[in-house]
Amino acid sequence: MPDAEDVRRIALSLPDSTEKIAWSMPTFRVAGKMFATLPEDESSMAVRCPKEERDELVLAEPGKFWVADHEAQFAWIRVRLAALEDDSELRDILADSWRQAAPPRLLDHHPALGLPPGEGRRE
Repeated sequence: MPDAEDVRRIALSLPDSTEKIAWSMPTFRVAGKMFATLPEDESSMAVRCPKEERDELVLAEPGKFWVADHEAQFAWIRVRLAALEDDSELRDILADSWRQAAPPRLLDHHPALGLPPGEGRRE
């Protein structure tokens, strides 16, 4: 089961990623743009997720995903770390969030992390 240190290790392994304390919690940014946070007691994380996809995720796996009230108007979702299967699932979630925040130059320089063919950038 992944924990907060796994989030930190994987998030910081993504290209041009940094950690910054904001709102009294660790946040992770790519080229200055936030793509993940470790809120409250670090038992969960918040990541970017298009609004049209997050409702499906919450309905499909409510024990894993939820939307915090104060984030409902934004394209973010919460993930319970204890509900994740392994580091691979954590990496996939963080990489997806990183892709949504990364500037085109980074996506171009890291095609393995870029968006799948046919997908546009999501904001």
